[in-house]
Amino acid sequence: MTETSTAVPAGPLAGLTVLEMGTLIAGPFCGQILGDFGATVIKIEDPGKGDPMRQWGRSLPKGHSPWWPVIGRNKQSVTLDLRVPEGQALARRLIAGADVLVENFRPGALEKWGLGYDVLSADNPGLVMARVSGFGQTGPYAQRAGYALVGEAMGGLRYVTGEPDRPPARAGISIGDSLAGLHAALGVMMALHGRHRTGRGQVVDAAIYESVLSVMENLITEYGLTGYVRERSGAVLPGIAPSNAYPTGDGALVVIGANQDTLFARLCEAMDRPDLAADPRFAGHAARGVHQAVLDAEIAAWTSTLKAADLLARMEAHGVAAGRVYRAPDMLDDPQFVARQSIIETPHPVFGAVHMQNVFPRLSESPGHVRWPGPALGEHTDLVLAERLGLSDQILSDLRSRAII
Repeated sequence: MTETSTAVPAGPLAGLTVLEMGTLIAGPFCGQILGDFGATVIKIEDPGKGDPMRQWGRSLPKGHSPWWPVIGRNKQSVTLDLRVPEGQALARRLIAGADVLVENFRPGALEKWGLGYDVLSADNPGLVMARVSGFGQTGPYAQRAGYALVGEAMGGLRYVTGEPDRPPARAGISIGDSLAGLHAALGVMMALHGRHRTGRGQVVDAAIYESVLSVMENLITEYGLTGYVRERSGAVLPGIAPSNAYPTGDGALVVIGANQDTLFARLCEAMDRPDLAADPRFAGHAARGVHQAVLDAEIAAWTSTLKAADLLARMEAHGVAAGRVYRAPDMLDDPQFVARQSIIETPHPVFGAVHMQNVFPRLSESPGHVRWPGPALGEHTDLVLAERLGLSDQILSDLRSRAII
């Protein structure tokens, strides 16, 4: 592992100023992505409380959330009460000098505070405003509370996740929030590219349910053409075989994907079972799909006789896609993760150092970096308000005494 620091090359978004107004994951993940690639991200937080992600987590080592160092990384924290006129006026001045505003309040909240896009774009015609919400800015559901679990359910992901004989399951992460943040970041970059031609910014409307819907492959099209409703299928995709997680003799699980004819033939060679490749039940893609359960049982019986390392070595030797089902400690020890620095260790003022996932994707000429972990609440308030708005120490002291900042 290598340590990161603030002494890193500027990323491809260096010079871009982003104001982040939002909490939890969906909006802040968009800000994280932009900050990872060099943008100056100024996160506006409520004085005294800040983003709830500062307190979230299964455990709070040393009284601090292990979640915050990641979602807050590369950001400057400025405290500002957006519910009072003075706070709103200061926010408006900051936004006037920004390239991008990211927010994930319920639709209408910023308008209520006098910070709607019509007002902000009059001050700053080039402003790109990314709005992340459960159901988008329009439609009959726009005002509903929309957390990730609702977007995942209505976007179709929940229904197809889990075992067929049980109620729908959820992924172990808030994937709907992250997908919405990804779409918002993608929309921001497209809007900025458009600004180069027109000189004008625009609104990026990223709804959680639509962000989930966008990755649901052919689910809608297949239903429209055939009437087929995709169901839960557990660890497999019906008709795609072999493609499953198989047990090993030392208690690990290894996923193997060999559903193409050539790959399946190589798997049979690795198993010393040429009879399987010649068996009419498994001789083609469609046939293997029909007899998926029988084929999986044959493969599982064989993988159970091998240790995971030996099984993976045999799969690699025969050119068959395979990998262990990893937990966090497995990732930290894996040579591929280490060689590519997929997980980095960065200094932290409370923990000493923290591990976290690196910046992705990788750019060959101007890669992103983790410059610092999530900052302390209000750590950059005086710096930002003094440098960007010219506020004096006396004014800052007065604003702080009245809990405006």
